[in-house]
Amino acid sequence: MALLATTRVVFTSPRAIKQKSFKRIELDTARSKKRVPPGQYLVGDRFPILTYGSTPKFNPNIWDFKVSGLVDYPLLFTWEKWNELPQVEVKADMHCVTSWSKLDNVWMGVQTKTVLKMAKPKAEAGFFFVFCDGGYTTNMPVEELYEEDVLFATHHNGKPLEPGHGHPLRLVIPRLYAWKSAKWVRGIELLAEDKPGFLGTERLPHLW
Repeated sequence: MALLATTRVVFTSPRAIKQKSFKRIELDTARSKKRVPPGQYLVGDRFPILTYGSTPKFNPNIWDFKVSGLVDYPLLFTWEKWNELPQVEVKADMHCVTSWSKLDNVWMGVQTKTVLKMAKPKAEAGFFFVFCDGGYTTNMPVEELYEEDVLFATHHNGKPLEPGHGHPLRLVIPRLYAWKSAKWVRGIELLAEDKPGFLGTERLPHLW
C-alpha cells in the first residue's frame, strides 16, 4: 500500500524530547491527483474534536502500553520507558470521514514499525487490534503498521497532544481516514484473523 512520493529526513533536537535527535518524514499521502478527497472541506487552523464518551484522564504513574497476541516478545511499557524510544516527526495531511480535512500536520512520536521490530510478530499475524482508554477499539491489516509515516504520536505541531486529541498517545495513520487514528491508545494485539473494532468493519470507509 506504499504511496510514497517524497521523503525528506532532517535532524534536530527539540526540548520536548530532551535534546534527542530525530528524523522528519514528509510523504505524499494523496491517493489521487487531488490532495483533498472529494467532498471534503478545509478547517484551516481549527482542529475538530470528535470523541466517543468522555475524555480519559492521564496518570503517568499507572499508564502503560501493551503489545500482545501473535508476537515472539510481548511488550509492556511504562510511560517513562515509552519516552526512551527513538522519536520521529511525520508531516502529513489528515482527513476525517465526517468531511473535514486538516493539512500539513506535524506529528511527533514513535514509528509503529519500531515497536513491531521489538515484538517480532509471528508469520501468521495478519491483522492488529487497537485498545484505547474509554473503550474505543479499531482494527486493520498489520501491513499498515510498517508504513514509513505511521506512528504512535505524543505531539502535534510542536506541542504535546491536547486531551481531546488523544493525550498522551494517539495512533496516526495518515493514509487512512482519521477514525483509524485512534486516540488514548493503550495497546495493540496481533491477530491471525480480522476482528471488528468499535465501529465495525463496514460502517465507514477505511481509506479514499
